Amino acid sequence: MRQKVGVRFVVCVLVLTLGVVLSGCSNDPLAKQYRSGTSQNYIAGDGRVVEFAPAEREPPVQFASAVEDGSAVASHDYEGKVLVLNFWYAGCPPCRAEARDLQKIYEDFAPEGVDFLGVNVRDQPATARAFERTFGITYPSAIDGDDGTMQLAFTGVVAPSAVPTTLVLDKQGRVASRILGRIPDASVLRSLITTVLAEKAPSS
Repeated sequence: MRQKVGVRFVVCVLVLTLGVVLSGCSNDPLAKQYRSGTSQNYIAGDGRVVEFAPAEREPPVQFASAVEDGSAVASHDYEGKVLVLNFWYAGCPPCRAEARDLQKIYEDFAPEGVDFLGVNVRDQPATARAFERTFGITYPSAIDGDDGTMQLAFTGVVAPSAVPTTLVLDKQGRVASRILGRIPDASVLRSLITTVLAEKAPSS
């Protein structure tokens, strides 16, 4: 009898504890996804765009990583250029949906000196390369799943687990704009890039 009472007590405590945890997480996006019954293990952003005026931008972001073939890549490689960063992984449906738009925008702006760099947050190089072949992606991606150095470098700018996220960095390496979630329309990213391209270089 004592054993049955003890088991019931433990179960009651666990149920109450779980209720407190879930109520405490009621405003958390992952908690909302869980309660909605979806099986996705990422936060799909809503495509919200945030722009930062030049005077409001944080200092340049310094980063270093390696791309699919093991080659090193770092922030200093893009000095004086507008850089578009796209955080993604192969199993992410909105990443797949926007992949061809990103490639087309890259091709259109490359002659103007705009660079693109993907940041694969989860996959190994072979998986990333297979994705790129499928969607015709020709710009490189940093492989960030093992050490998370790129995500760490952009902490406070890229929401944790918000995939995809696209950033536009100005010619000084500062974050000029952010799209959290799938690009709502290709014209939106084009406009953000064009705005930063048109900015005058800072006076020395």
